[in-house]
Amino acid sequence: MEEEEINKLKEKAKKLKRDVLDLSLEMGGDGHLGGSFSEIEILISLYDRIIKDDDKFILSKGHACYPFYILLREKGYNPKISGHPDIDEENGIYCTTGSLGHGLPIGVGMALARKILGKKGRIYILMGDGECQEGTTWESSLIASHHKLDNLTVIIDHNKLQALEPIDNVVSLGNLKNKFRELGYDVLEIDGHSFPEIIKALKEESCGAPKMIIAHTIKGKGVSYMENDPKWHARKVILDEVKEAYKELE
Repeated sequence: MEEEEINKLKEKAKKLKRDVLDLSLEMGGDGHLGGSFSEIEILISLYDRIIKDDDKFILSKGHACYPFYILLREKGYNPKISGHPDIDEENGIYCTTGSLGHGLPIGVGMALARKILGKKGRIYILMGDGECQEGTTWESSLIASHHKLDNLTVIIDHNKLQALEPIDNVVSLGNLKNKFRELGYDVLEIDGHSFPEIIKALKEESCGAPKMIIAHTIKGKGVSYMENDPKWHARKVILDEVKEAYKELE
């Protein structure tokens, strides 16, 4: 990627974070800033460089939905703004997500249906790493591997924090790369804030296997006092508390 293109994407990421702050304040302070800011570069890469008309995207970590809504608006959709996405295919939302662990099994079903029907297009799913503690993640992965769903791309936003504390303090996930490789995925491990790495990984062909991208990220990325602080998972947004965030995101 050209440096100029990368810089434009970086500037867009900063603006999107400011827009998320604006929307959170508009919605009375609701929002999940930590997980929203860790996924920004991934979402921009998908919507600006990857997703085509025949593709579908599922935000499995549905609590981090504000940047998703803003990007859908940019594409001409008019999604309902709520705390979690509700299915609305006319506005680009193909799955209701709120209870974690649902996006992957539903996406696997979509990808399998496309295989059976011979339909084009990929299914993209963005998960949180906390979802990997759910049994549905592993059941669905066995199904995806068994049916060789090479029309499925799963991205894990691996920021290593869940609602109140680090993942390893709750239920350690161990070596995710090895686990998913053993389950039959084509596994890539990247810096989830690097546009070149994200876009390259998303474009890479997979043959005869579902693709798993483990994206190492920082919760609250871009605002120093939010980074790696679990309290910003779902902290209510108050203008006086986030004025400094706006300055850092200029």
